[in-house]
Amino acid sequence: MHSNRGLSRRNCLETMSCSWGTELWDQFDNLEKHTQWGIEFLERYTKFVKERSEIELSYAKQIRNLSKKYQLKKNSKEEEEFKYSTCRAFLMTLNELNDYAGQHEVIAENLSTQIIAELSRYTQELKAERKSHFHDGRRAQQYIENSWKQLESSKRRFERDCKEADRAQHYFDKMDADINVTKADVEKRCSLKAKQQAHMRHQIAEDSKNEYLTYLQKFNKDQHEHYYTLIPHIFQRIQEMEERRVGRVRESMRVYTEVERKVLPIVSKCLDGMTKAAESIEPKMDSKQVVESYKSGFEPPGDVEFEDYSVSMKRAVSESSFLNARGESRRRSRSKLWPLLKRNKLMSLLASPRQPPPPPPTSPSPDGLLNGPQSPQQHKEPLSQRLNDFMGTKHKMHCLRSLKRGLSLKLGTGQEDYSHLPPEQRRKKLQAKLNDINKDIQKEMDQRDALTKMKDVYIKNPHLGDPDSIDPRLEEITQSLEKMQLEAQKFEGWLTEVERKLLEKGSESQRRQSGHFDSQGNTPLTNNYGQNRESPDGSYTEDPSTETTMQFKSRSTEFDDEFDDEEPLPTIGTCKALYPFEGQNEGTISMAESEMLYVIEEDKGDGWTRVRRNEDEEGYVPTSYIKLFLDMNAKGAKTYI
Repeated sequence: MHSNRGLSRRNCLETMSCSWGTELWDQFDNLEKHTQWGIEFLERYTKFVKERSEIELSYAKQIRNLSKKYQLKKNSKEEEEFKYSTCRAFLMTLNELNDYAGQHEVIAENLSTQIIAELSRYTQELKAERKSHFHDGRRAQQYIENSWKQLESSKRRFERDCKEADRAQHYFDKMDADINVTKADVEKRCSLKAKQQAHMRHQIAEDSKNEYLTYLQKFNKDQHEHYYTLIPHIFQRIQEMEERRVGRVRESMRVYTEVERKVLPIVSKCLDGMTKAAESIEPKMDSKQVVESYKSGFEPPGDVEFEDYSVSMKRAVSESSFLNARGESRRRSRSKLWPLLKRNKLMSLLASPRQPPPPPPTSPSPDGLLNGPQSPQQHKEPLSQRLNDFMGTKHKMHCLRSLKRGLSLKLGTGQEDYSHLPPEQRRKKLQAKLNDINKDIQKEMDQRDALTKMKDVYIKNPHLGDPDSIDPRLEEITQSLEKMQLEAQKFEGWLTEVERKLLEKGSESQRRQSGHFDSQGNTPLTNNYGQNRESPDGSYTEDPSTETTMQFKSRSTEFDDEFDDEEPLPTIGTCKALYPFEGQNEGTISMAESEMLYVIEEDKGDGWTRVRRNEDEEGYVPTSYIKLFLDMNAKGAKTYI
């Protein structure tokens, strides 16, 4: 038997087809431990795949959050930045990264459904099958052990009965051979009894022998069936179970790699998209876009005028001379544009009342004003002193230019026609606005056409709906279309005007450049480009006329020219003077009782209201001295400095 088993092991190693029932017939306990380890390994591998799936999900979530964090937000300042190729490429990269995160979610989902769920279910089935197989094995072992015990019991009983038969026979022989006992005594006392006892013991021993032989044959039969039929069959099923487990692990590991391999083409496309996004970056186009974004359309400043300081001039300007110069300058051509502030704004800055207004008189009659309110007095330097200090250095002009730029941004002084922008930027804004309006018009027209078709269907098939129910919506869309078309015509007019002026300025610039090169040898005394010195955020006047050539200018006249071309502020209502008021300081205006004036700026909380009498007269009056009649349709006054 042992030689046959050794030969079978060698054949097993050679053919790789081993039978546990033949090779491991005596390793029941080790097989039990091995199969338990196999189940634990399967559970450990399932846990590994589960943790890998959780890592993929967490990674995908973090990638998505990262992509969402840097995505373009609607109506944000970053939206303007995406006109550059770098920002567009970055947006494409974020979109591809979002798709890349989606593939990791696919990996996690496939791992969960194709491996984790399947292995968890299979593990439970494997545990139940293993329990059944080893239960059958233990029952077979218990049966063979019981058979062995019966054999051992019959063997010991047979041995005991044989010994007792021998003792009985020995006792009978001893008595039969005793010389001291007469034959009559033997026959009478012991012989018969000993003979009977010996015969009985021999019979019992014979029965035990027969029983022992029966149990021995039965045990040998059971043992042969146990080790050559039952155990090989049970171990074969255990072996098949274990091989299925190993095969399932192999399949799971193959699926594990296939799950990731299946998403590689899409991941590769995502990476290709990122590469394409990087290759789409155009440095030259970005440089051109900077020009498109910030080009003002104005000409560079011309030559600086020659200032002759050899002639002593009195530069102090009195208040009366300033006002006379202002009136005189209004009669001249308004050709020179100063990029910072207009005169009425500067007057508000220099002479606007800052003290609380006087209280209203108790009686509206002139007699009540003898000791009544006085115009607000301010302890300040004369206006001429302020003007001389203001015009003294170019640095102060630059500071005020910066001040106006900041205030205009904060107060939101942009106009509907974008007239506050440089010509080139204004043209682009108008074009963009017009495009948006045209898109809205197209949407409304499409919706109108759809409703018209629906109405026709309702007319032909009344059971589908009431045709009259669509009329209110059609009327609403028609009114909206008319309104948007008027709006589009308005912006088209502004756009045509801007483009015409840009063309005129371009041709004029070429003429000036040719004239400048022709007279390059002469000392320039005029500034042909003075009208183009514009603040990027100020109000722009596009008067193409050139300023009159002047070799020497007084500072008062020069100052007045800078501020006299601003359009008057719009009126927001009217007011009636309840009491007379004498404006004695700069920035105030006198008024008579019951006089009607135009309101151009409401009270900002300091007690003063800005009013206008005519084109040249405007100033502040106490709010408590007037009765306001504001126009509800007006946009409201704006604060100007």
